[in-house]
Amino acid sequence: MRYLDPKNDLTFKKVFGEHPHLLRSFLNAMLPLPPDRQVVSLQYLTPELVPQIPVMKNSIVDVRCVDASGRQFIVEMQMLWTDSFFKRVLFNASKAYIKQLKTSEHYHLLQPVYSLNLIDETFLADSKDFYHHYQIVNAADTGRRIEGLEFVFVELPKFKPKNIVEKKLRVLWLRFLTEIQDNATEVPSEILQDADIREAVECLQESAFSPAELEAYDRYWDRVRVERTLLADSHAQGEKVGLQKGLQKGLQKGREEGLEKGREEGLQEALARMVASGIAEGDARKMLGLSNPST
Repeated sequence: MRYLDPKNDLTFKKVFGEHPHLLRSFLNAMLPLPPDRQVVSLQYLTPELVPQIPVMKNSIVDVRCVDASGRQFIVEMQMLWTDSFFKRVLFNASKAYIKQLKTSEHYHLLQPVYSLNLIDETFLADSKDFYHHYQIVNAADTGRRIEGLEFVFVELPKFKPKNIVEKKLRVLWLRFLTEIQDNATEVPSEILQDADIREAVECLQESAFSPAELEAYDRYWDRVRVERTLLADSHAQGEKVGLQKGLQKGLQKGREEGLEKGREEGLQEALARMVASGIAEGDARKMLGLSNPST
């Protein structure tokens, strides 16, 4: 039996975009929801068109839903990373929050929007944490916060199932995303302990997809590879331009410092000759435009 990678556009949407009970399990495991605020039931929302990030038009997969209490959830699987992604996520969630109200409706009707972002790259190299939860908090008293928008970013490459104090179901879902690679023939038995995840794994069986779907699956990876190459090329070009500008700036600064040093040395030599010829040092300094030495 061969399995497909769950992070692909086709497979991610097949698992989480067609099976609301699997998405519910995933959200309850991944989001910081208290026991009395777990997702009980949900329905899908139509994906919205949001501004694309240059060089990342095809590597973002999203699923949207709303639960029985009106809370909205946006789940995105992102294969590449740029700093612009933070702004895109903020725009996306803010737009979903604002669009809840119709004209003349009251603000108390607004319900929270949760943005869950799964990143297949490391974007916070200076942090060992793979799970990042953002809220709108008071800078002086972080215990006080404004309800409405919450963001979770998960750096999948940092996730390691060993020695992690995490909710068991969260670990299992993350292992589902990170340990089942393209064309895998085996799935770790620990992942299959949960019935929902076991069903999600069955959705990844290659035999469950038509030839046309498998072609779409391969095309997605081709697009991701192209975008990754373009992104790497743009970074390399940026570093090259930055290096050239740095060298030019350094050379210019060196020339200016050299000229200044040469001018200073020439004035000091002229001062020495004038003093040697019998001119008072103070008068010589005035003639050369030099300040008197500090006492």
